[in-house]
Amino acid sequence: MRKWMIFFLLGGLFCLFAAGCGRQSEVEESGYRIWYINQEETRLDYEYRELQAENTEGLLSEMLGLLRENPENGSYKPPLPENVRIESYEIEHNQLYLNFSVEYLDMLKVYEVLCRAALVRTLCQIPEIDYIGFRVVDQPLMDLKGKAVGLMNEEQFIENAGEEINAYRTADLTLYYTNEAGDKLVTQRVPMEYNSNISLEKLIVERLIAGPPYEGAYPTIPVNTRLVSVSVRDGICYVNLDAGFLETGYNVTESIPIYSIVNSLIKNTDAQKVQISIDGETDRIFRESINFDTIFERNEDLIE
Repeated sequence: MRKWMIFFLLGGLFCLFAAGCGRQSEVEESGYRIWYINQEETRLDYEYRELQAENTEGLLSEMLGLLRENPENGSYKPPLPENVRIESYEIEHNQLYLNFSVEYLDMLKVYEVLCRAALVRTLCQIPEIDYIGFRVVDQPLMDLKGKAVGLMNEEQFIENAGEEINAYRTADLTLYYTNEAGDKLVTQRVPMEYNSNISLEKLIVERLIAGPPYEGAYPTIPVNTRLVSVSVRDGICYVNLDAGFLETGYNVTESIPIYSIVNSLIKNTDAQKVQISIDGETDRIFRESINFDTIFERNEDLIE
């Protein structure tokens, strides 16, 4: 009975907290929350500021100005970079559309997501703004899959430190592609934004199949390869690929495609080992030399 009472009280406190962290359309006693990015660029935090304006246009102007200024707390920094301009904006049916200069696209994806979250959380406190749309040079902002980000409001973000994005998460991945000779692995740091319904393991393998995003590295996995499934059990990541993985693909040594996957997964996840199968079967041989019934461990020797 005592445990249930504690649980009930905690639940009530949570509901009160959630209500307090909901829509900030009213001016709180100490002002509006202006959201900033921490120096490590991993999460958001806020400072209360008193604003002088009383109408929508004035509040918007003041808030955008504060989002460019250095906050009082030296642990934070403004989310809007100096070189990113807001070329124009319009408000229509409680929807604010911000149109940024092309420099907006130069932000690393992890930073861009945090910047977007800070803008949404701050500006949606204005009573007549419920949603925010993002445009760059008059074109809709696109996500990593080439789809328009769409309208956003503060309910798409959660308040918990360390887990800032509700609909999307961010990851700063270390992925292994190959060098020009095809005999060594090349490291690339790849910031990613991804839907929280997608596992990190799936994201990593699909990013490897897509090839390196930057110059200085080359693909390791045939482009026609399809990821059938991926799961982690007891510290082992099980990667099930289709027969496209067996195609000749790129001119790389036989161990490079295998350890491109193995090293990338072990580096970025909790998995300590990796097993690869083809259409669910492990009794296959890769390029006449590597058995798929092997449970692979990280190979540092192949890294350039």
